[in-house]
Amino acid sequence: MTRIHRLRPLFLFVLLASLQCGNAAKTLAGLSAATVASTLESPLDQSSLLFHSLHGLSLDPIAGAATAAAGYGGGAEGFCSAEPSSKCSGDQPLYWKVTHPTLAPAHLQDLPGFTRSVFKRDHALITPESHVFSPLPDWINTVGAYLISPAIGAHFIMYLANMQDGSKSALPPKDVERFVFVLQGSISLTVGTGTIHSLLVDSYGYLPANTKHSMISDEPTTLVIFERRYNAIEDSHPDLIVGSTDKQPLLETPGEVFQLRKLLPTSLSYDFNIHIMDFQPGEYLNVKEVHYNQHGLLLLEGQGIYRLGESWYPVQAGDTIWMAPFVPQWYAALGKTRTRYLLYKDVNRNPLI
Repeated sequence: MTRIHRLRPLFLFVLLASLQCGNAAKTLAGLSAATVASTLESPLDQSSLLFHSLHGLSLDPIAGAATAAAGYGGGAEGFCSAEPSSKCSGDQPLYWKVTHPTLAPAHLQDLPGFTRSVFKRDHALITPESHVFSPLPDWINTVGAYLISPAIGAHFIMYLANMQDGSKSALPPKDVERFVFVLQGSISLTVGTGTIHSLLVDSYGYLPANTKHSMISDEPTTLVIFERRYNAIEDSHPDLIVGSTDKQPLLETPGEVFQLRKLLPTSLSYDFNIHIMDFQPGEYLNVKEVHYNQHGLLLLEGQGIYRLGESWYPVQAGDTIWMAPFVPQWYAALGKTRTRYLLYKDVNRNPLI
């Protein structure tokens, strides 16, 4: 193999990076005419180069990790100008990256049809560029995007609800319980005929099945909502729960380093729980989990690598993940700021029933 052929892959990578940064002329000027001509006359033309670059991004866990750590998806001018996520974190409201995701970064503008979203038999990654919003049935002045539903094998639904000035919720179907978490804005939650709770960002409410209630907002508000048909057991009746994340105690996680909060009681009355899990950069799950429980996950802050089955995915704030029973799962936090995610998990019921 000639020296030119050995250098070709490196040259093509540098050229692609320079094209992303608008520095192609400087890159070409720094190389000899023979090198440029020999490389560009190769059968590996520009379209093939682009395909191979994307192929490597999606399939190589090491390259994916480096890409995520460098902030590949967050820079307005492509990966060469990406800034540490911590730079703007103090200037924006909590969970800003969930409610204002980067949908069209410069390095993807010329790639129609590109998405990080993936659907497989035992898991799904749903990224913000794939969200489809439409009016929510019987809600007033509200659109929603269903992220997880029984159509993919889940026993629950998970959706985003974008409320506007003068918006109002509808009730879930009969025997369906509801959990609401505020990502942006605020709501007034009225239960029954009189009790009103004000829910701000990072606050939540659990409404037992068949609880009469309404949610009203007079400002742009984003909610993430979980609903499922309540799996009743004898002499157990869950209570209405209203709370906020910062009021929940940190729980012990033997053998693990992440911080854990549970937003619902652990008593048998509740057939699911919502966990808030925090990882510092470089921290990861010790257990490579395989279990019967289903998960619905929303990444609230940070970025990292999520293993699902035999696939490894760079993920960031705003991404949603569905995990079917028994899919191998593992997470590692990257970047310069903490990872926080919200996780649905079914609990307290015999999986045979």
